[in-house]
Amino acid sequence: MAQTQASASSADHGAADGDHPQKYWALVIGAIGVVFGDIGTSPLYAFKEAITAAAHRSLDIREATIGVLSMILWVLILIVTIKYVIILLRADNKGEGGTFALMALGQSVAKRSAPLLFTLGVAGASFFYGDAIITPAISVLSAVEGLKLVAPVFEHLVIPVALVVLVGLFWMQSQGTDRVARYFGPITVIWFIVLGLGGLMHITDNPYVLTAINPLNGIIFVAKHQVVGLTIMGLVFLAATGAEALYADLGHFGRRPIQTGWFMLVFPALLLNYFGQGALVMADPTALENPFYRLYPEWALIPMVILSTMATVIASQAVITGAFSLTRQAIQLGLIPRLEIRHTSASMAGQIYMPRVNWALFLAVTTAVLVFRSSSNLAAAYGVSVTAAMVIDSLMAFFVIWKCWKWPMWRAALLIIPFLVIEQVFFAANILKTFEGGWVPLSIAAMLALIMFTWVRGTRLLAKVTKRNEAELDWLVRKLEAKPPHRVPGTAVFLTGDPYAAPTSMMHNLKHNRVMHERNILLSIKTEDTPRIARHERIMVERVSDHFIRIIARYGFMETPSVPKILEHCRRKDCNIDMGATSFFLSRRSLRVTTKSEMPRWQERLYIALAGSAEDATTYFQIPTDRVVEVGTQVAV
Repeated sequence: MAQTQASASSADHGAADGDHPQKYWALVIGAIGVVFGDIGTSPLYAFKEAITAAAHRSLDIREATIGVLSMILWVLILIVTIKYVIILLRADNKGEGGTFALMALGQSVAKRSAPLLFTLGVAGASFFYGDAIITPAISVLSAVEGLKLVAPVFEHLVIPVALVVLVGLFWMQSQGTDRVARYFGPITVIWFIVLGLGGLMHITDNPYVLTAINPLNGIIFVAKHQVVGLTIMGLVFLAATGAEALYADLGHFGRRPIQTGWFMLVFPALLLNYFGQGALVMADPTALENPFYRLYPEWALIPMVILSTMATVIASQAVITGAFSLTRQAIQLGLIPRLEIRHTSASMAGQIYMPRVNWALFLAVTTAVLVFRSSSNLAAAYGVSVTAAMVIDSLMAFFVIWKCWKWPMWRAALLIIPFLVIEQVFFAANILKTFEGGWVPLSIAAMLALIMFTWVRGTRLLAKVTKRNEAELDWLVRKLEAKPPHRVPGTAVFLTGDPYAAPTSMMHNLKHNRVMHERNILLSIKTEDTPRIARHERIMVERVSDHFIRIIARYGFMETPSVPKILEHCRRKDCNIDMGATSFFLSRRSLRVTTKSEMPRWQERLYIALAGSAEDATTYFQIPTDRVVEVGTQVAV
């Protein structure tokens, strides 16, 4: 998701005026490579799992095939095409999409509903991480399982080969994906062409499969088989996994390139492949073993396993970089502690690598492979996180359509409620698989939501406690002018969350050392509810007195702050700061438990542990380590 940086507006305008057709088509190919990787690998397992579940329950294969294909078709039309490709791609936050972009946009226009939108945003992000763990595991396993068809003797190699692929995938993250990304688009274009051709070759095996176009076939199938029908319905939703990526990657490629890629290539290729698998199974029930690979002749099996593995690596890459991007947004929005962020490209701001997130995902993904051991077992765990995230997207979209687009409430509800009803039915169908593996994404989401809510609550309490010990800056300036302390040459920069209060580090320096620098700068870095801040709006410089300057640096939630770059901006505002003659004062708080805390003891200890794991502010804000003075204080939370 962080492969290509191009604004939605520029992409759309370029396409509209026709001035940059080459750039537009490059964006279309890039979108096909990154945005559709997840949904594009669903044919490997979605139809297979649904029809196998029907076969295991001794249902009529012909009837089940028509019912399953009907549900797949209409999920792709209603949820993916209409909801995401047509509607949500228009609900951008200054060109950006995704859970936090939608949350921030909703909060900016629906102030009274801001707490609800915040809760929904945290829940949606939490479910995304479950998706980020299961997607690489199920995708790579389903691709490598083709080895069993090449030769049964290779069956014992499936797990080792899948683990080798995953090790390579996560190892290459630290190298940056810039060089690899340029090949993603062309490879995925080939993948979709091969998908379409494979299905097209077999639709004539049983043309009756085309009757699945009638949506009543899917509805009747579920109604007739009740709980079994719902179980199969839950597996059908595997065909829509990755739909949320269409919206999340909006800022990287733009609305029109994503829509063009979907309608021109991706959607037709998926339909042809699914209907080809259905026709093949109806004509030859032995193809149930692996209907996807059976679409292709025996001589093509090894090339298809290789191509499938490449496609699943690309799909997994998109999810992993999406997790990096989402984590950075969560840090900027104050939902989790600071984590190390490395920029792997000088030209693309979105190209980032987060070591702790990468290796945590690696451990979780490899554990999932070793525990579940097959794509069929993992399928039970997959749909819960995806359907939950989609329900949350619909709820937040309602507020955006109502308040931001200024639709009447009844009209916004009329648009969103049908999607909510469909998604909630699918969510209920997936919840039936809780004990078969659905508990995995639910547990992951619950744990991450707990961490986020604990961090937000603890940070607010800490700010309240800290504020009691801070004086107003204007009051301190008046005191120091009336009774000046000893001044030393140079500049002192004090990082603070509140630019209108005297920071703890400043007060301790004055109290214990009894000196002040000739020039004192209070630097506050604020995160706004917008993805990015224009360069000319980044910095606000205000002279409080002859010796004090207040600087407020504003960043969007998709940007990473950098103190050296802030000081560069300051020079353009006639505020020259020589890094070599500047000392940076930071407050290092040592947190301890207290019986008077507003948080339960377990949550208090969790918050302290999270605070202890946070990335050092010096490293995170890229401050030269030899210019930093840390002032320690003990705080009871």
